[in-house]
Amino acid sequence: MAKKSSAITDFPDFLKDLLTAKSPTGHEFAAQAVVDRYVEKSADTYAKDSIGNRIATLKGKGGPTLMFAGHIDEIGLIVSHVDEKGYLYFEFLGGHDQIIPSGRRLHILTRNGPVLGITGKRAVHLLSPEDRKRVPERHDMWIDIGVNNRSDALSIVRIGDPAVYADGPEMLRGSIGVARAFDDKAGAYVCMEAFRRLAKEKSLTATVASVATTQEEIGVRGAQVAAQSVNPDVGIAVDVGHATDHPDADNRKFGRFSLSGGPIIGRGPNINPIVFDHMVEAAEDASLPYQIQAEPRPTGTDARAMQMANAGVACGLLSIPLRYMHTPGEVVDLAVVEQSVQLLVTFARRIKKGQKYSW
Repeated sequence: MAKKSSAITDFPDFLKDLLTAKSPTGHEFAAQAVVDRYVEKSADTYAKDSIGNRIATLKGKGGPTLMFAGHIDEIGLIVSHVDEKGYLYFEFLGGHDQIIPSGRRLHILTRNGPVLGITGKRAVHLLSPEDRKRVPERHDMWIDIGVNNRSDALSIVRIGDPAVYADGPEMLRGSIGVARAFDDKAGAYVCMEAFRRLAKEKSLTATVASVATTQEEIGVRGAQVAAQSVNPDVGIAVDVGHATDHPDADNRKFGRFSLSGGPIIGRGPNINPIVFDHMVEAAEDASLPYQIQAEPRPTGTDARAMQMANAGVACGLLSIPLRYMHTPGEVVDLAVVEQSVQLLVTFARRIKKGQKYSW
């Protein structure tokens, strides 16, 4: 059973600021600034590296080094071509469902600040019966910024400017929130909020390094760099996972995971079995609900990079159930976000001197 607590009806300020920040992969500046503002003052040491990671560290009392990793980059677009009429063409940053981009408001991140754009394609009235059945390809769409020629467009944007959808965070109902980039601002928040709470404690055995990682969406690149420098004994990646309690989700294929059923603890080859057991014990010690997911191969998360760093890292994976991943309308239960913070705090507290993770 979960601990009784006051009902969650709004976003914590820290999480809301992260979700509002526009931080497409490779251009995480706005989210970095949010992490700096909320976390740096709580850390014994605070580092920024050449790939944009933020590494906050609390020095423990002789125990193992524990690394939390949650990524602050989000999927987006990048301007790749401007035609003679001033329309912008783009490539995807990260994985996209190509049914999503058409008719969306975007913020293009230019040297002079965000610029509003609209993704366009031929209206349904102008499509042949065959084309109406076809999902548009990326090259069938463009971005309209309201100019009439290439010269005017290039006075506003440059090739390589990134863009994100303009949707912001809102409460849907009760503790359920919707936002553009819960993947993985929610996970980054969990890592850093757990760190801030641990910073208030005086008897922490483990050294805790909490990392807001970059470029996860194009190959867990930030975590790979951070794990090399932190050199942890144990690492916990916090990301989002698929809630499968919506129509057309076949539990035989995807498992059964409830949006409000508690954090998901991963189990499989990417996960150290001792760390898995300790995560389950931490959840039970804190009276937190949890779900278990089989992970039969290297996961598409920062845990994949951490596990292979240096001489190897004992990894765990905590996932926040989410509906509609990689869309502008991702849905999360904020109560589960809070439960995830509590689970990480409890896990860190339980680490003892001499703890071994070899098996």
